[in-house]
Amino acid sequence: MMDRRLLLTGAAALTLSASLSGCGGNLLGPPDAGTLYPVRPEFAPAPAASAKVAWSLAVLRPDVPGGLDSDRIALLQPDGSMDYYAKATYPDRLPAIVQRALLAGFEASGRIDKVAREEDALQADYNLLVEVRDFQAVYAARDGVPDIVVTLNAKLAASHGRRILAVTAVTQKADAGTNNTGAAVGALRQALGAAVTQVVNWTLETAPATVPGASAGAAAETASPGRNGEQLLHDVSRGPGGEAAPQ
Repeated sequence: MMDRRLLLTGAAALTLSASLSGCGGNLLGPPDAGTLYPVRPEFAPAPAASAKVAWSLAVLRPDVPGGLDSDRIALLQPDGSMDYYAKATYPDRLPAIVQRALLAGFEASGRIDKVAREEDALQADYNLLVEVRDFQAVYAARDGVPDIVVTLNAKLAASHGRRILAVTAVTQKADAGTNNTGAAVGALRQALGAAVTQVVNWTLETAPATVPGASAGAAAETASPGRNGEQLLHDVSRGPGGEAAPQ
């Protein structure tokens, strides 16, 4: 009698499994894997005669608003609501993608030898803080061809004294050409590359050759292990005297 009950239980479980697997999606296992779309802009090599800077730079992890701080590929519907392309993701979250693109842009410029992520830099003369305002496909009509928009706001700050030296905003747009995920990501890659090139050139031309306020004491304070990128972003945004820095 016991064996019959076990057989009936096992048969019921197999029947349930088969029915769930056939209902639109597999409820008993992981979801179907989507397509990964890398966003790695290519940068033209710098002219051989480009003058190098002597100072060092730390690129902080970019600040990204909640809807974009993801590995999903964002789009704006005609009604202004945010959505995402189905079954498509970036290989990493957007802050890491933009930070890597900035580092690659500086390295491709050939004008700076000492540049690294803030997490990796023991000490730097300047800090670059970038806020991502836009990084999405924008649809004027549902199922139409989207416009691609990338907006980066950049702040250049002296590490010693935590003072903002300059601010800029860069917007680049690109035409996807057709309404599919691959085309949209290709246009995002193009727009990001152009925006990063602008930020890199602006930083290299704007930062003073003589680092303001640099001293052994200030350098030691900047290199203190207790200061992480988020704290530095907060400190710089507040300004040297605790007051809100001009935007």
